[in-house]
Amino acid sequence: MNREKSEQIFAEAQQVLVGGVNSPVRAFKSVGGAPIVMARGEGAMLFDVDGNAYIDYVGSWGPLILGHAHPEVVPALNHALSQGTSFGTSTEVEVKLAQKITSAFPGMDQIRFVNSGTEATMSALRLARAFTKRDKIIKFDGGYHGHADLLLVQAGSGVATLGLPDSPGVPHSATQDTISVSFNDLDVVKEIFNQHPDQIAAIIVEPVAGNMGLILPEPNFLSGLKKITKTNDALLIFDEVMTGYRVAYGGAQTKFDIQPDLTCLGKVIGGGLPVGAYAGRKEIMSQLAPLGSVYQAGTLSGNPLAMTAGLTTIGLIEQDDIYDRLETLTQALTQGLRDSAKRAGMPVEVNQIGSMFNLFFSETPVKNYEQAKATQHQHYTLFFQSMLDQGIYLPPSPFETWFMSLAHTDQHIEQTLDAAKLAFYNLTN
Repeated sequence: MNREKSEQIFAEAQQVLVGGVNSPVRAFKSVGGAPIVMARGEGAMLFDVDGNAYIDYVGSWGPLILGHAHPEVVPALNHALSQGTSFGTSTEVEVKLAQKITSAFPGMDQIRFVNSGTEATMSALRLARAFTKRDKIIKFDGGYHGHADLLLVQAGSGVATLGLPDSPGVPHSATQDTISVSFNDLDVVKEIFNQHPDQIAAIIVEPVAGNMGLILPEPNFLSGLKKITKTNDALLIFDEVMTGYRVAYGGAQTKFDIQPDLTCLGKVIGGGLPVGAYAGRKEIMSQLAPLGSVYQAGTLSGNPLAMTAGLTTIGLIEQDDIYDRLETLTQALTQGLRDSAKRAGMPVEVNQIGSMFNLFFSETPVKNYEQAKATQHQHYTLFFQSMLDQGIYLPPSPFETWFMSLAHTDQHIEQTLDAAKLAFYNLTN
């Protein structure tokens, strides 16, 4: 493929954008080569500035469950745009979207819209600390909940790492009350609560981990977290920025029948526009200003464009058969990848739930961040480049999740599997 124009634009970008990008994963550091500069998307396809076409399994990192430029979402956005981009006031559409979301998630009484997943998680944690009158929180190694200071904590050895910043510029004081432990390990969570009685405000967890590759919760892990938090008067926060409306209409909490105290959302609820939200029981949410003293605000929160895209998108995926169709498409691809790798003699682990999935080059199951780090990343680099050359756009990192959309077809799946067959063959020969 000729990517001369992409390379030229990226060279220019490096002069004015830090690293040439506005989000680090886009720089292709994990997979090598120059980033592809995209010009447009349509359905399941992306088209770069050189005119090359790609079947897209990134989907803007999850929100595009309907595919790119959906023929009902775009006109809805055009109408909203014609009325004005933002008012800094209340609008009817934000109320309609709030009603739609809170009716889909059990135990969710009230919601507050923000502009990103980072805003949602940092605000939910501030609220949890205020509600419980405690300071410490527990997160899980490899779990990404945005780039707020208190969440950039290094995963360490032993039982847990307490208060070690994972980024320059993050003061020790910002992370000293953040404890990071291994995903899928209930025993270590219990031990932390025993070590810090009446000090832990909340556990924040991706119910399905999506930022260390896709890793599923072990049986009883989520229910165990719920039991531990309830016993210790702490809150359980589900970060469903990625899984909300992805693994089920009511998110992972509906899929696993676990009701968290607070939920963070993003991605699909904005239909491809910047958005975030956090929500929960009225007794907790009422601590927020203007009702309570916990302060959080945002000029563009609930802006009519994001609300319109989200409301239109959710309205189109609430049909009964939508998630069955997504599951069927995703399972056809993931099983095909397993079969193709096996024929090539290449050990892989393909994890999948709903329309989220990914591929690890590993001979054993991957259940936490340490195991994800031990997989064959160099194999993924070669696989990624081979697939890219054949017109298949995958996440440019082995630690990211792949996404299926309703715009993908059986033909797209077949073409992807043909490309994977050659990619696996090249790896083993």
